[in-house]
Formats: sequence, structure tokens, C-alpha cells
Amino acid sequence: MKIWTSEHVFNHPWETVIKAAMQKYPNPMNPSVFGVDVLDRDIDKQGRLHSKRLLSTEWGLPSIVKSLIGNTRTCTYVQEQSVVDPKEKTFELQSTNITFTNMVSVDERLTYTPHPEDPEKTVLTQEAIISVKGVSLSSYLEGVLASTISANAGKGREAMEWVIRRLNAEIEELAATARGTIRTPMAAAVTEK
Repeated sequence: MKIWTSEHVFNHPWETVIKAAMQKYPNPMNPSVFGVDVLDRDIDKQGRLHSKRLLSTEWGLPSIVKSLIGNTRTCTYVQEQSVVDPKEKTFELQSTNITFTNMVSVDERLTYTPHPEDPEKTVLTQEAIISVKGVSLSSYLEGVLASTISANAGKGREAMEWVIRRLNAEIEELAATARGTIRTPMAAAVTEK
């Protein structure tokens, strides 16, 4: 078993980061996730949003890993469960692969919280527990998977920034359209006089 951890600070408020996290896939930085299906979503009595999603991914494993696990097919499904608590301002996400579990299990936990010293920033903490079973060199393979997770985490942070830029552009476009709509009737009234 190998444990990988990371912490990252986004220079955006918690609400912005959470909106981006919910719309993270698909994105051009992380094309390995090619499908996202919402299986269940509801709000509990405390106002927390609970979601369960199924992600379809293509694990980009090195060829040596594929040969060691005896499988060239690397399409896998990941079950993701998350809870957004808008009152406490926490977003916790847990995911685990549901294919290849007889050989590999990757349990990942992400937590998004406001930065304790700056409300305009958000802290992301990540942890992954990696276990490779039933093959030789399992410790080596766990290390390879940890390196892959680390690289993908970097791509994931880039994807979050990409989504935030896209959301901000959409808001600007909507605001510009609204301003244009508001001006048009006024401008018509002024020219009629």
C-alpha cells in the first residue's frame, strides 16, 4: 500500500472553485476522463448536496505495468461520492475504482475549504491510497501509480483553472448581453424624442 498526499491553494473564493469542481469534466487537460454520469443527487435536511457519479476513464499506464498486470485494456470506471456543505463551506469528494479491483485499488479523497487566512482563496487537500494485489513487484507498481496520480493532480488543477476562466467568460458574456438589452430600450426612447 502506498499513500500519496498533496495540498494546493487556488487563488479563487470557495464558491468559485466548487462550481468549477462540479463542472471539471470533460476538459482538454485531462482527456482520460471521457464520461461522467450522475447516478444520484439530493439535498439533505441540513442543506448539504450529496452526489454520486460514475466516471469513465482511460488509465494511461506504462506498457511495463500493463504487461505485469496482464491486461492491455485500461478503461476503468470510478465511483465518486461527494458532499457540498454550503453552510460550513466544505466540499468533500471520495472516489474509488470499481473495475480492476482484484488487482488495483485507488481510493482518493479531496477536500476543498476556504483558506483560513484569506477568504478569496481555497485550499485543496488530496490523499490517495494505492494498493496493488496479486502481482509481483506490487510496491514498484504502487510507486508508478502514485507518480501517475501526482501528474494527473497537476493536470486536474490546470483543468480547474481552465473551467474557472470559462465560467468567468460566460458570466462576462451574459453581463454584456444584459447591458446591451437594457441599453437598447433606453436608447430607442432617447432617439424617439
